[in-house]
Amino acid sequence: MSGHLVLVVNTGSSSLKFQLIDPRDGAVLSKGLVERVTDHREALATALAAIREDVPGLSDDDLLAVGHRVVHGGSRFADPVIVDDAVLTAVQDLVPLAPLHNPANLEGLRATMAAFPDVPQVAVFDTAFHQSMPPSAYTYAVPSAWREDLGVRRYGFHGTSVAYVTARTAELLGRPVTDLNLVVAHLGNGASMTAVLAGRSIDTSMGLSPLEGLVMGTRSGDVDPALGGYLARTAGLDEAAYDAALNGQSGLLGLSGVSDFRELLERRQQGDPAAALAYDVVVHRLVKYVGAYAAELGRVDAIVFTGGIGERSAVLRADVLTRLGILGIQLDADANAAAHGEVRITTPASHVAAWVVPTNEELQIAREAAALVAADR
Repeated sequence: MSGHLVLVVNTGSSSLKFQLIDPRDGAVLSKGLVERVTDHREALATALAAIREDVPGLSDDDLLAVGHRVVHGGSRFADPVIVDDAVLTAVQDLVPLAPLHNPANLEGLRATMAAFPDVPQVAVFDTAFHQSMPPSAYTYAVPSAWREDLGVRRYGFHGTSVAYVTARTAELLGRPVTDLNLVVAHLGNGASMTAVLAGRSIDTSMGLSPLEGLVMGTRSGDVDPALGGYLARTAGLDEAAYDAALNGQSGLLGLSGVSDFRELLERRQQGDPAAALAYDVVVHRLVKYVGAYAAELGRVDAIVFTGGIGERSAVLRADVLTRLGILGIQLDADANAAAHGEVRITTPASHVAAWVVPTNEELQIAREAAALVAADR
């Protein structure tokens, strides 16, 4: 078991998720979550104790790399990188773009670098997959000083998930990824959609931050940019309150009073009009984005649902796909209702296929880290 395992670490402000993975076959030897974290080095020590219980005899020599999910790589990082002082400085410099995530990611990096000083640390950025977007897709029509001096542009997120799902869908279809045009819908408490042309992101719904785009659990998604000024004038809402409202009090929560999609569906079934409206807004936004991305791509080979909601909500998938008849989609209602794991949910006659493909961001991080370290040796 020497020198081929990857420890994947995902640090949040108060949590640390980990998996010990063999990237050759995807085997997970240990996994867990440390919550209520106040010190990331202590949290890592707790995680390592759990790993050693699962894998007795594990040593540093068994590790090929430690792979980290880092939320924001800005425009600098289009690929995973081996972490050094320059990378740490760059991640720190990007904190203004991801103030809730990058500081915690940095703490995770520093903790594992201290614990494994001789093991390569690899940063895999959530924004990296979307760095292939053309300027026409990522550029905001704002003053040049904002764009050039402050980095104001669209970056996109969920890139690691979309990269995994894109590659896996190509395998399921038995076609080269460079021959496929996909619309990937990553639907969870955070939600985004990506247009993938020949394996590369050409547009995605999230922007400068994860707030733009689809309706999410507590995030509004798209709103009129004039909303902030209007609320400042009429309600005295300051910047912090406005930001907190759009990120934490909007979306499903703002529309229906609940942020959990399963509870929303239950209330809708019971006749709750607020839940019904929230659901309809979600479906409307999804259909709108699929239509836009289909036009951008010119040809859609498959629509792929992933993420907790995308993988589990048959009713949402059905309602979205049945409204896309203009694309020649024919839903296989039985396959959709019974969908579990990787499955096609459209008929053989459907002009565009639709699939459910569960994501595996940890495996994607492990594979990218292993490939980078192997190439660097």
